[in-house]
Amino acid sequence: MALTAGLALAVSVSAARGAEYLYRYVNDEGITVINYNIPPEYVHKGYEILNADGSVYQVVPRSLTDEELADQSSSAYEARVAAEEAERLRKWDESLLLRYSSIEDIEAARDRALSELRIRISILRSNVRSLKVQVESNQERAADIERRGEPVPMELIAAIDGLRSEIAETERSIEERTREVDVVNQGFQRDIDRFALLLDKVELRRRYSRPKN
Repeated sequence: MALTAGLALAVSVSAARGAEYLYRYVNDEGITVINYNIPPEYVHKGYEILNADGSVYQVVPRSLTDEELADQSSSAYEARVAAEEAERLRKWDESLLLRYSSIEDIEAARDRALSELRIRISILRSNVRSLKVQVESNQERAADIERRGEPVPMELIAAIDGLRSEIAETERSIEERTREVDVVNQGFQRDIDRFALLLDKVELRRRYSRPKN
């Protein structure tokens, strides 16, 4: 009864002041207050905006605490990560189904890729052997010159250093290609495992979609 009277009084005050809306909030004593404005210290607790006739126009929720904001932020982050992972898997599955029709297709593609890598490694190793032969040949020339008591030409020394640098660079390439073999192998194995999972899902759908006798 008192609340109704308060609302009627607030409505009349609002009308007298020409206010379009009223505000309903709870003060520090736990009392519901209806007025044509709301003190700033109560805004964070939430309030209702009323039309001049006392009907609810809008509900403004209370401000979230730091802990609630952190929880909300964490939930939003987890939801975003889950959505991104689902999209990654969808694109992966789509790519697999476009490129391959069976696990044997994936294994054949893997074997081709590994064969190409091993051929490149073999060529690089052959280059290293050839470079080392050139180094040995130039070192023998330098040794002959020194035995004759003559200074070794700077061009010959530079050639030997250049060959050694080329050997070191080629050996680094061999190491990179060797690591790439493992990476490629692991990548194809992941594709095989994922494709097998897709086949299981397809089989389950077929099984459940078969008409029952």
